[in-house]
Amino acid sequence: MQLATTPLARRTRAALRIALSHYVANGLSVAFGLFLISGGVHLWLGAVAGASAAVGVIVASPPDQPSPRRGKFWQMLPAPLISLPLFFAVQVLHTAPIRLGMVLIPATFLAFSAMAWGKRGIPIAIAVMLAMIFSMATPAPTGLHEAIERSWHFGLGAALYIVYSTLANLALNARYRVQLIADTLYSVAALMRTEASQFRAVDETSDVRDTPAPLLGQLLRETAALADQIQGTRDLVLESPRTPRRQRLAGMLLIVLEMRDQLLASELDLESLTSHPGHARALAEMRRVLEDLASEVTALADAMLMFRRPAALTDRRPQLAAIHMPEDPAQASPQHGPSPAMLARGLASRVGHINDEVLRLNQLARGEIEPDLAVVRANWQLFVSPTAWSWRPFLALWKWDAPPLRHAIRAALAIAAGYGIALLMPWGSHDYWILLTIVVVLRGSLSQTLERRNARVAGTLVGCVLAVGLLAAHPSALMLLLCVTGAQAVAHGFAVRKYLITAVAATVLGLVQAHMLNVGMSPTFALFERIADTLIGAAMAWAFCYVLPSWERGQVPALVMRTLNAQALHARLALGLGQLRTVDTAPELAWRLARREAFDSLSALVQATQRSLSEPRAVQPPLEPLERLQAHSYQLLAQLSAVKSMLLLRRDRLTLHEVEGPLARTAVRIEEAIGSAPIGPSPLPDQAPATALGGAIPLPDPFDNDISPWLLRRLDLATAIAAQLRDDAARILQPASSTPAPATPDTTLTANEAP
Repeated sequence: MQLATTPLARRTRAALRIALSHYVANGLSVAFGLFLISGGVHLWLGAVAGASAAVGVIVASPPDQPSPRRGKFWQMLPAPLISLPLFFAVQVLHTAPIRLGMVLIPATFLAFSAMAWGKRGIPIAIAVMLAMIFSMATPAPTGLHEAIERSWHFGLGAALYIVYSTLANLALNARYRVQLIADTLYSVAALMRTEASQFRAVDETSDVRDTPAPLLGQLLRETAALADQIQGTRDLVLESPRTPRRQRLAGMLLIVLEMRDQLLASELDLESLTSHPGHARALAEMRRVLEDLASEVTALADAMLMFRRPAALTDRRPQLAAIHMPEDPAQASPQHGPSPAMLARGLASRVGHINDEVLRLNQLARGEIEPDLAVVRANWQLFVSPTAWSWRPFLALWKWDAPPLRHAIRAALAIAAGYGIALLMPWGSHDYWILLTIVVVLRGSLSQTLERRNARVAGTLVGCVLAVGLLAAHPSALMLLLCVTGAQAVAHGFAVRKYLITAVAATVLGLVQAHMLNVGMSPTFALFERIADTLIGAAMAWAFCYVLPSWERGQVPALVMRTLNAQALHARLALGLGQLRTVDTAPELAWRLARREAFDSLSALVQATQRSLSEPRAVQPPLEPLERLQAHSYQLLAQLSAVKSMLLLRRDRLTLHEVEGPLARTAVRIEEAIGSAPIGPSPLPDQAPATALGGAIPLPDPFDNDISPWLLRRLDLATAIAAQLRDDAARILQPASSTPAPATPDTTLTANEAP
């Protein structure tokens, strides 16, 4: 399949990918539920009841994301269950602002404490706050009977939506699986293009050490984002893979994991090769192959989204084998290590492994091969997130330094201050808009709050203009319902992907919904009110980021230790002797679980470091050693991926009795280096090497001989990286007043010398 090349065609294809994505499908599903339920209640009980039922749907919808069928109902239930009594309480206290504030503030603390459950708790917190804020947006009830009636309509809409969302998720499950796999393939293709951009020779006069730094940061960010994306895809795609179609999709996801490992290994030796201008042409040809493979992965994802059978692919191994690698005999001596030509051949071979995985991916999508059912079934139960609710996160919340507790207190104080200011404003009848802005802008970190603040202000300006223009035309009730439905689809669909779009749609949704609840609102005056309220709310959210802050440096030590422990466990299992002593195809579940934790822990550390860049410099963690630790963690994963690839794919080219001892000793050395809290420099450099390579020895051609010496070299490089990891961690974890641990020479930047 040829990808479009003209700018218009590229934009059209990008728009089509968005239109066919899982988040747009989910947004449309939510909007259809809103239209169906609010419209039905409108016809049954009247316009006011329909508007209240619509609020119930809006409040129940935030947790509704593409998710496994198992546990969907219980995922949706908590938000309406907590929201209904709070909606009623606000209705009853509508005309008593002081007592209303006394309910609003502790309820805000309760709502935001749901963030103790992490990503599962955030939608619940937002839903509960929306219930109270939209209840404030209604006219004051004339009595208890009207408050009960509105709450009944609110609860009816929420209850109906729980049933609807459970059924809709069931109906869309098959499509969601395909869309999530396609989205993951797009991310893998983007990572492949970033990897390919490194295959460029550098001028001899330039600083080779400095050039990869920006690309390495981009690779770390993309790898971290891919790790999060893969886990979300796992949860849905690996659920009950009982049918052949589901099994093929699950098999494709497992191939993606292998591709990620091969992409990691493809970076090895690049820095040595880019400094040799004679290999510029070979690197350029390998770069073109990688870029072509990335385009083929993208085309495969396009075909899946567009209900087409993917086109068959051509094996690019012959193209890689034809790449000319000039040999310089003077550089092939033991003193120089392996020659650049030999390194280039090894690099081309690893690109060939990526080619093999892309071919398998394509053949599996076309139904030409069958997935490894043993691995699929093993991954089914062990690699998906739990769906049951537990009290453990809530019980662990009550520590003064716990970020969720501090954020809940911070949010309650911000809402209290915002509510007080709103009551003093001359248009106090619209006080809910300030609170709504605080709720959607205030986040657990300063960087996220700043991003939301800017998007919220810009989105509100645009949304207000659109809403005022719409309301000034005095549309019919049906037209208003259609506008609310469309705005809900966009706001829900892009909430995670592009909050600016969500902010525009949410502003239209909020103003039109408020108009439906408050007959007679002046749309012209509302424009200036909403802009002022948004600016006040955004400023309040920004200001309260500095109240009881949870700076990232407070979380970094635990994240560093998690990363080190995960790397040590992954090394121990990746270097285990089980694969050497058996010839079966056991799934190696323990190693796969350790690999997932290694990527997930590094992802969490990368994201925390990125968030810390927006914090005041005085409270930032030590960024330089953090960046080095992330780079070395990435390099250790690459080395171990290359070793594992040799053990799995080239086992017949190893002399087993020569590598068994070094494998075991390397695992022990890495465990000694990073398996415990680092309190000083690693002792490893002063000890004997873990392998039998006491010094430089001639390395045979890896394509014609035994590759055991190459594997031993990988083990020595992995051991050296582990020592550097310990030193990086020691500089991060030691108090600023203590003497920093001396750095060991950073050999990994120049010594990646094996295939």
